[in-house]
Amino acid sequence: QVQLVESGGGSVQAGDSLTLSCAPSGRTFSSYSAGWFRRAPGKEREFVAAISWTGGNTYYAASVKGRFTISRDNGKNTVYLQMNGLKPEDSAVYYCAARPGWNFLGAEARQYDYWGQGTQVTVSS
Repeated sequence: QVQLVESGGGSVQAGDSLTLSCAPSGRTFSSYSAGWFRRAPGKEREFVAAISWTGGNTYYAASVKGRFTISRDNGKNTVYLQMNGLKPEDSAVYYCAARPGWNFLGAEARQYDYWGQGTQVTVSS
């Protein structure tokens, strides 16, 4: 069982930046692909970004492409989501997800096996 722990959320102004981090508790991310999802109040959970085990392949939702960057440092056993140019509509609880697989880039929540508890991001105008 892999437990994921997110950090880095907070309250910022529109146009600001935040970096979220995700690390597994008690084991490594070895051979796992990862993704970020978010859920805003009253809305469905939506895909944000995904990254392969090597970090060589990434995939983004159209709403964040060009503003957000997913990356990973396997030496530090951590996946990141760098968020620039934040907008009020980016406000949500952000979740890290993972699944075994070297080069998996899934955009559907059901494709991931493990999830974190979420971290709140609030962007005010």
